[in-house]
Amino acid sequence: MPSPDPAQDLRDIFTAGLDRVDPYKMIMNRVRLEGDTLVVDMEDRRRLVPLSRFERILVLGGGKASARMARAFEEILGGRITGGLVVVKYGHTDRLERIEQMESGHPVPDENGVRATRRLAELARGADGKTLVVTCISGGGSALMPSPLAWVVAGERIELTLADKQETTRALLACGADIGEINCLRKHLSGLKGGRLLRLLAPATSLNFILSDVVGDSLQTIASGITAADETTFGQALSIVRKYGIAGKLPEKVMKILTSGEQGLIDETVKPGDPALALADNILIGTNQAALLAAGDKASALGYNVALLTCQLTGEAREAAKFQAAIARDARASGMLAARPACLLLGGETVVTLTGTGKGGRNQEMALAFLAEMDKDPRSGQGIYYLSASTDGTDGPTDAAGAFATPELLQEARETGLSMASALADNDSYHFFEALGGLYKTGPTMTNVSDLHMILVV
Repeated sequence: MPSPDPAQDLRDIFTAGLDRVDPYKMIMNRVRLEGDTLVVDMEDRRRLVPLSRFERILVLGGGKASARMARAFEEILGGRITGGLVVVKYGHTDRLERIEQMESGHPVPDENGVRATRRLAELARGADGKTLVVTCISGGGSALMPSPLAWVVAGERIELTLADKQETTRALLACGADIGEINCLRKHLSGLKGGRLLRLLAPATSLNFILSDVVGDSLQTIASGITAADETTFGQALSIVRKYGIAGKLPEKVMKILTSGEQGLIDETVKPGDPALALADNILIGTNQAALLAAGDKASALGYNVALLTCQLTGEAREAAKFQAAIARDARASGMLAARPACLLLGGETVVTLTGTGKGGRNQEMALAFLAEMDKDPRSGQGIYYLSASTDGTDGPTDAAGAFATPELLQEARETGLSMASALADNDSYHFFEALGGLYKTGPTMTNVSDLHMILVV
């Protein structure tokens, strides 16, 4: 039977999901050195890479989990590594001896990110046909590796600055654009994204290990697809700008670049068939689905009847919360999806359209909206426990991974007079849950496969 503490069960279930997608463990379990051959055993196929073909091995990359990935390769390859660099979010470093680490800003890029990306590009340009490049790519790489480009259009030099990229990122984050839409613009304003890193690496061979933080696991979207072909266009980037009505919030230079690209005056990102792609092998090592499956295994072991619902939850966070609260009530009333005690699991990545000036993240907003649904419930959410959290340990620009929604927190909110409606209107979920002790803080987890949403019905 489940424990008498559902909130602790939620923590244990989430932790089990994280453990399954620990990038260090995944690489150590799948990659090994046999003599002079690097062996990569994945579900899709086995790769054998004779290292005698190469004079140098570089390890490059970026993302919240890239340092932990790099640590695994240091243990596997040891002194064969001749150098490298990974770009990580502040506080997400690991114990590396041969591979350099540089920290930078996320979700809004900063000057450290520009410096780190210049160094990364310099190392990439130094690779040749006798170089094997192992790249470690994970979510967060888009913001962590800003590479503003300069173009000459009709004789006029247009050069983006970090401030231009920051302003663009803030506008995209605030308007409710999803990660695919955000990365479409990023790819068309960057010197690395949209496969452009491969052009810098050529003629080097690259093995690209990728941890997915996007719904659907599209390689062209994870970290804006720095080693993958890009099927999006400048025209699509402009369509996204028009869809959200943010043209007036973007720098004039950004709009000029996008317009010039749509007119064919600027080179597109790397497209299928580009010669640089033939030198690259992209290997997906971890996904949200894998984390969900492990979470489900843990919940079963704790005595819950488990229903895995989806790993592709998207849309507005507060609307997704309403859906999840409805299925929780169904499970409580009739055992729909799973009989009590039930554990209902979902994964994905939602968005928040900012209307207020408060502090929070998509998971905290979702938990707050879920709690507001419990407040409307005639039974005040009795028997329902909820946790929504980001697998990287940081939800939005906060130090929390997410937040809980429980009958006890609801009762405390009522007794203290905290207004859920006011907090939602101001997008101030962090301070709401901070006052109640309802935040879930893990610290940096060194992995990143989007979000997990867990409902217990007891």
